[in-house]
Amino acid sequence: MKIIGIIPARYQSTRFPGKVLVDIKGKSMVQRVYEQASKSTLLSKVIIATESEEVRAHVKSFGGEAVLTNDNHASGTDRCFEALTLQKETYDYVVNIQGDEPFISPAQIDELAALLNGEVELATLIKKITTNAELFNYGEVKTVFNNEMEALYFSRQPIPYGRSEGEME
Repeated sequence: MKIIGIIPARYQSTRFPGKVLVDIKGKSMVQRVYEQASKSTLLSKVIIATESEEVRAHVKSFGGEAVLTNDNHASGTDRCFEALTLQKETYDYVVNIQGDEPFISPAQIDELAALLNGEVELATLIKKITTNAELFNYGEVKTVFNNEMEALYFSRQPIPYGRSEGEME
């Protein structure tokens, strides 16, 4: 299987513009994500998809590969799709690696990529919510899945939606 890792890195992020270039102990956030993703043993290639010439130039400065995408995408997934269409090679799967996950483990990427065996259409990493802070953090995406661990839907709101920040049951 040929799997490409694409890191959508939008400079004009709605919640935190410029976040991908924030310095974390001498390296930008996007550089840290790129370096972690590049350690994956199952990705054939890793690229950064951005609408920003500044981000593209920064990625080039540390030896990474970036492609310029339109600035009007509704989501990072849309940005990944455009970046995929700009590739000369074809890939069996795309792993969408969030541009604000500087501490993602290459083992997590490999665990996910290992599921992509020609029968699976889509896979995503999930983590059990264990605290009220996580449950009511709108920056954390929640997932509802069935007994076969197939995702039914995703939400930034608590699922099921609660009107107040009560205790978890």
